[in-house]
Amino acid sequence: MIDEYLRRMRERLTDYEAYAACLKEAPYRGIRVNTLKVTAERFKQMAPFALEAVPWESNGFFITEERPGKTPYHDAGLFYVQEPSAMCAVPLLGVKPGERVLDLCSAPGGKGTQLAQAMEGRGILVLNEKIPDRAKILLQNVERLGVTNAVVTNADPSVLAERLEGYFDKILVDAPCSGEGMLRKEPAASEQWSAENVRMCAARQRQILQEAVKMLAPGGRLVYSTCTFSEEEDEQNVEWFLKTFPTFALSEQKKIYPHRERGEGHFAAAFERKEGERTRYRPCKIAADRRSLSLWKEFEREFLSEELDGQFLGSGRGLSLVPDELFSLDGLRVLRAGLYLGEDAGGRFEPSHALAMGINRRSLRKTVCLDERETALYLRGEQLPDRGVKGWCVAAFDGYPIGLMKGGNGLKNHYPKGLRH
Repeated sequence: MIDEYLRRMRERLTDYEAYAACLKEAPYRGIRVNTLKVTAERFKQMAPFALEAVPWESNGFFITEERPGKTPYHDAGLFYVQEPSAMCAVPLLGVKPGERVLDLCSAPGGKGTQLAQAMEGRGILVLNEKIPDRAKILLQNVERLGVTNAVVTNADPSVLAERLEGYFDKILVDAPCSGEGMLRKEPAASEQWSAENVRMCAARQRQILQEAVKMLAPGGRLVYSTCTFSEEEDEQNVEWFLKTFPTFALSEQKKIYPHRERGEGHFAAAFERKEGERTRYRPCKIAADRRSLSLWKEFEREFLSEELDGQFLGSGRGLSLVPDELFSLDGLRVLRAGLYLGEDAGGRFEPSHALAMGINRRSLRKTVCLDERETALYLRGEQLPDRGVKGWCVAAFDGYPIGLMKGGNGLKNHYPKGLRH
């Protein structure tokens, strides 16, 4: 199979020999600084490894560090490990704070959290993943990076399209693809490659785009991206799209080859839709259990130095702070809407890990700063010695929250079991 792939690349590229040679080299590595928590300039001063700017993303950096996720700054959500060329699609979307934005194929969350940074916590960001296990990983990354205005859904694109026709200002379709651009980074991709799979991916991508178009408001922008070089999935799908949807115009297109730029293979195309009227939507019925809300208010006075403004939405014993103008969630599998605050635990409010990670750290009343050794113990789930702190508090490394503890007889560890390492 790989011989057939290389034959196709030889026919496609005038500088094929340079491409073939680069496949023997190490792939580029990168991180994107999470500006919801720290500025890129500040992180450059703090970073325990060298950083070099990525040209197409102002908060992206090339790194040579092989295990960047081992630093506690990663657990604190200060950065996302992301392949450099994968950062090129989101800037083409031109997202602004306050807009309605959809990332239709979002897991594991690199581009979705990149969109969240551009939105600065304002507007509604829908992050959808059809595969349940991947949707759970997406949610973990959303919480770690402190994204508070996202609705994380686990739905087929057609289900979303039925309910949210003409709703979004901006849509990203980072479609499942044959992965030709990842051969150097993920050798298993070469074993799975076939011409038949390329054709299958191209057909599936068209189906996804047909549903995405339904959800874009007139005057909106859609970016289609892949991590493949296949013309069937890239340029030919762009041609098909423009013929099928004549109300769209191609505004920008970018293709990254690893022997020409410092990144793995990636493709992105941005389309503009003509102006018109936005479709009306069915708003969410905002309601919260009085007892849960009362318990939260009591807890909030002790835990935070200022009140949280916004709409509170209850679900069972849980309570969330949700974005304004939230659409109806009826009939959708929603993993999370907005910032999950916690739940009524038998007459007392029990805060969530998402709250610790999503709240402005300057609003926290009780923060326990841990050194590197204590942080390692905390991230393993171990209890820490008493610090004289009573009740719920936030564990922090270098001033940045990493999770919850509860003081009393020692500091009881409330770092989620599934995240411990």
